[in-house]
Amino acid sequence: MDSLLFSRLTIKNITLKNRIVISPMCQYSSVDGFANDWHLVHLGSRASGGAGLIIQEATAVSPEARISPADLGIWKDEHIEKLKQINTFIVSQHSIPGIQLAHAGRKASVSAPWEGNKKLDFAHGGWQTVAPSAVPYHENEPFLPKALDKSGIQKVISDFKAAAKRAVEAGYQVVEIHAAHGYLLHQFLSPLTNVRTDEYGGSFENRIRFTLEIVEAVQSEWPSNLPLFVRISATDWAEHGWNPEESVQLSQLLKEKGVDLIDVSSGGLVSHQKITLEPGYHVPFAEKVKKEAHILTGAVGLITEAQQAEEILNNGQADLILFARESLRNPNMPLDFARELNNEVQWPKQYERAKL
Repeated sequence: MDSLLFSRLTIKNITLKNRIVISPMCQYSSVDGFANDWHLVHLGSRASGGAGLIIQEATAVSPEARISPADLGIWKDEHIEKLKQINTFIVSQHSIPGIQLAHAGRKASVSAPWEGNKKLDFAHGGWQTVAPSAVPYHENEPFLPKALDKSGIQKVISDFKAAAKRAVEAGYQVVEIHAAHGYLLHQFLSPLTNVRTDEYGGSFENRIRFTLEIVEAVQSEWPSNLPLFVRISATDWAEHGWNPEESVQLSQLLKEKGVDLIDVSSGGLVSHQKITLEPGYHVPFAEKVKKEAHILTGAVGLITEAQQAEEILNNGQADLILFARESLRNPNMPLDFARELNNEVQWPKQYERAKL
């Protein structure tokens, strides 16, 4: 009998061949936002390795939206050509190409992890960061983020709208809006980082306004027959922060607005967070959102084994399983999982002679 992990899932006009998703993972390997052959091989190998959906790393909607100077971008038309090549290959491997549209907000302008993940000042290639409020991530940062005024908010919304249009031209079939991990949309959601007193701050309704406006802007360019995901951090893991109950409320509203799936992660907003790390530590949040908001969810976070993923689906805790580090360790992870779960799946013809 086929496992749930290798069952199909249809969302709008797209059918995933299995429930295995490659989670967006920054590669810090871009110049001026352009994809290159590293991204082709990285994303392409996960497609030939059997994943049903490949979500490209957090892709900046403007230069200042990047986490680091080496992030991918989709803020100009010239970015489209290489992205289209990558997506064409992913589709040729019977996988679905997705993209995560992102703005880092106050967590922008840092060096790559292997360069220390340090805040970059203007003299070292950094730029002015923006946020809902002028509250820094670390107390000793060289400059404060600039609180977005109304025109700045409208610019970000327009940037997401334009990015969604380019994503369509580049051939993506799933788009995910990044509202997690302490980046700009999450910064607006949480009262720990949003101390505004206008219509974008204070009450729950005001703090979610920016995210809802981003969703509407993306929907104005994104085809209505293609899936739209939103990634959230279900909790800040910090007192008085964004919490699971608010995540359910937001997810209910997003469903009403036509969002198809909530990709449920957690944390990343404040440096003093206290996370309890254990296998599948986000899964209870995905289950809560799925069952209380009545929307499809994706589970992620220290999910590393086939049987573990299968049990999450069998228990009705999520609809998709997103893999990050485990897929870095093994690009052919889905093919291995299929063998472990006694599922017959299609291999690339070039690799069939290695099939046991």
